[in-house]
Amino acid sequence: MLDWMAWTWPTAAFFIVIAVLLTTFTVLAIRFPEVPRKGVLRIETTRGDRLFITLLGSAFINLAWLGLALGPQPYALIVCLVYAFAVFRWV
Repeated sequence: MLDWMAWTWPTAAFFIVIAVLLTTFTVLAIRFPEVPRKGVLRIETTRGDRLFITLLGSAFINLAWLGLALGPQPYALIVCLVYAFAVFRWV
């Protein structure tokens, strides 16, 4: 049925994590309404906006990591986690 795509465990885990994040953030938005805040970018952002910025930035970090051959890819995850913390804290 899914033979058209090479589903591997890392690929499946990636999509599962994204689905769980979106579900969690939807439930949080419903249960705990938020007020947009301004951070270092001087634009109003919500939790969902910061999640989008984090995911987009993490994609670019991973692409740069691969393109520049900076080392084993799992180390890029550490950089992405630091980036995610910074985005949710200061953006």
